[in-house]
Amino acid sequence: MTDTQKLLENRPPSLATHFLERVEATPDAEAYRYPVAPPSGAGPDEWRPLTWRESADRVFAIAAGLMSLGVHPEERVALAASTRVEWILSDLGVLCAGAATTTVYPSTNAEETAFILSDSGSRVLIAEDAAQVAKARAKRDELPDLVHIVVINAEDALPAEGDPEGWVLSLAELEKRGTAHLEQQPNAVRERIDALRGDQLATLIYTSGTTGRPKGVRLAHDSWSYMAIVIGNLDGLLFPDDVQYLWLPLAHVFGKVLTAGQIYVGHTTAVDGRVDKIIENLPVVRPTYMCAVPRIFEKVYNGVAQKAREGGAAKYKIFQWAAGIARDYAKISQDNFRRTGTASVPFGLKVQHALADKLVYTKLREAFGGRLRAAVSGSAALAPDIGYFFAGAGINILEGYGLTESSAASFLNPVDYRTGTVGKAFPGLEVRFAEDGEVLLRGPGIMQGYHGLPDLTAEVLESDGWFHTGDIGELSPDGYLRITDRKKDLIKTSGGKYVAPAEVEGQFKAVCPFVSNILVHGADRNYCTALIAVDEPTIMSWASENGLAGKSYAQVVATGEVRQMIEGYVQRLNEGLQRWQTIKQFRLLPRDLDVEHGELTPSLKLKRPVVEREYKDLIEDMYAGTREA
Repeated sequence: MTDTQKLLENRPPSLATHFLERVEATPDAEAYRYPVAPPSGAGPDEWRPLTWRESADRVFAIAAGLMSLGVHPEERVALAASTRVEWILSDLGVLCAGAATTTVYPSTNAEETAFILSDSGSRVLIAEDAAQVAKARAKRDELPDLVHIVVINAEDALPAEGDPEGWVLSLAELEKRGTAHLEQQPNAVRERIDALRGDQLATLIYTSGTTGRPKGVRLAHDSWSYMAIVIGNLDGLLFPDDVQYLWLPLAHVFGKVLTAGQIYVGHTTAVDGRVDKIIENLPVVRPTYMCAVPRIFEKVYNGVAQKAREGGAAKYKIFQWAAGIARDYAKISQDNFRRTGTASVPFGLKVQHALADKLVYTKLREAFGGRLRAAVSGSAALAPDIGYFFAGAGINILEGYGLTESSAASFLNPVDYRTGTVGKAFPGLEVRFAEDGEVLLRGPGIMQGYHGLPDLTAEVLESDGWFHTGDIGELSPDGYLRITDRKKDLIKTSGGKYVAPAEVEGQFKAVCPFVSNILVHGADRNYCTALIAVDEPTIMSWASENGLAGKSYAQVVATGEVRQMIEGYVQRLNEGLQRWQTIKQFRLLPRDLDVEHGELTPSLKLKRPVVEREYKDLIEDMYAGTREA
């Protein structure tokens, strides 16, 4: 039995217990770091530290404050806020009060917010600002269980006409109530933590979903305790002196799971969910590791390529050469390591790689802060060519795999990672495959079920605990998993051929530096087509250099010049595909796909049915005059 297995067998019932143990072990170490704007509003943010002891003081005050509002164990407290340190402190406060956090994306509209609050039966809503309060206030008649709103931004905690007395209060006021409660009952929070059972509900995360109403995924306290130990004991991943840069949405399970391993290990996490600040923050935070979705790495790659292109033909040629060297170096070294245990490369390639490192890769690493040891990519598949590029450039991207229903993380590449795979199963997780190749999982991280939806639960969760992921995959002899596609997303053409659209889409993103999003269509059709959205900053920069300056984005993408350029990349894609996979026709979209229009989930996954419905006319136009089965 390994040390990790021993720890898992004797794990505490909740993440709240892990948090107490961390505070007792390193009370004065830095736990979190968060930005504060200068008083004048001009100049860079000031990053302020928060120790584990200071964090615990606030967490206990929040927990006790919730108890003073009458929140009981397993009752739901909703959190509607962007990624910020108060989100983490509030979530821990909910857990330490024995209650359960319901997560709500701040971008969720009023109608869906009301549905989540109502369906979860949330008693309290911790809202970021006036905009989040307004959503609940507009639907108050539909929310009889909601007895209080706690507002993080104190200036927005203003009662409105018609509000019940005391219905709205600030987070600071809640903490004051909690402090007073602890003066009367000093052990109140610890008693709640001591009484926790592993099977009690800890988190209710509503899947953003690609179709229909979101489903509430019920995750127990034990799931987070398990995740803390497993992530905290992965070889070579986390160390006590690490600095994590956390910007992912904490309402998403991928963001939330990152708080578990950090508590177990005790390193620092710099928290700032402003996506437009990522490039600015990286050289300031200088993280040693960070996690992101593939779109972020694609944007970085496209940005680097565009900057090289703007530097002139010679500079762009050097970049293209260096990118090819990076991919070759990564592929050969990984292949050799897999076969021989040594990541060797031919001498000539090593010399070229050293030169490319001086010319290109060093600057790329500096853009990430200069200390990035590893980046974890999850939530969707990373195009292998993008992964190989970063690997060869000295930025190790470890792909992982998991779902909301499995507490986010089930597989992760080890330090000796393999690009194109999602790594090995976590200790304590069982894996098997259905006859059609669907990945089935069983273990402590698997959900209890969908909240109030026993029939839907039964469709994916067997009575003996096996969870049907809906993903098709294959396992290498030494345990590395490769996800080939979503079971529901496999396309079967009218000719009877199966096409994995995500695989084709990923290859195109690696070939074309201008693409932002792509949807491959072809189910029950006699050939495949694609809807393509190009990245606005990249294409507008190209347009200004190619005689199209002064035109709007929509006008640029409608030009023959842009279509001809993108067509060249489609042809390059097709050269590497099987005949039935090739894209016979494509259409450029007049704007990029986004969360606001409901075409992407908050974790930037494509909502295929929404996009296909919205652009039905474009799709039909690509099949006009053809015979369909």
